Amino acid sequence: MKQTILEKNVNRIVEAFLKNKVVAPLPNRFTKKLSEAEKFKKLCENKINEPIVGYKAGGTAIPVLKKLKEKKPFYASIFDRNLIKSGKKVKINKYTLGIELEVCYLIKKSFFKSKKLISHYNISKFISHMAPCIEVVGYRQRKKGISSLGDLCSDFGANIKFLVGSKKKFKKINIGNLKTSISNKKINYIVKGNTNTVYINPLNSLKFVLNNLKRDKINLNKDFWVFTGSTVGVAQIKRKGSYLGKIEELGTVKVIIT
Repeated sequence: MKQTILEKNVNRIVEAFLKNKVVAPLPNRFTKKLSEAEKFKKLCENKINEPIVGYKAGGTAIPVLKKLKEKKPFYASIFDRNLIKSGKKVKINKYTLGIELEVCYLIKKSFFKSKKLISHYNISKFISHMAPCIEVVGYRQRKKGISSLGDLCSDFGANIKFLVGSKKKFKKINIGNLKTSISNKKINYIVKGNTNTVYINPLNSLKFVLNNLKRDKINLNKDFWVFTGSTVGVAQIKRKGSYLGKIEELGTVKVIIT
């Protein structure tokens, strides 16, 4: 049976994901509108027969949402192959956009049994641990820059790798006002930020993801990670080497870019 244009493009991106390849850009019809990009992303994710270990929120910077004329972020699945330990090496190419520093949360599987919507009042009981995280962001396509949020969403959320630092048991802190930075000491490069750039604050971003999982009737039946979005924007990779991310009160996380 002859494949449709949609099926051909889904298969192209899935193959790029599985074989770590870079392919020609997707047609605009699948990326320009976020609603269409989300449908495309879900078709791709459903073709990956590998364990899902968590979810990411994408497009959590409110100024970016306004610039791209979007009202909300999106979420994407994170597969086991994309999650590695702090300090590991990550190989990049010229279509890598940069690195992000995030707050991530480990969510208890009891979340999937709850029937109520997640609010700021009940969210804490589902959080087991929290940690700093570096996300290496980039395309599996020969394209650069961002013209729409759908560009990121359609390409598996444009996540290449996630590196998680030491996790700490969850405690209530002023998560919406913590200083953050990502740096490469060898070249005297540092980008500073704050957790308040993440969709008001990382807990609000977490709430967005969890309620969307409920809406979509997702059930992993196991503990899982949620990555809430960058506190420093997309920091440029000035040179290959070691980059250290630091989030006040949470700790540090490291990636070696090769």
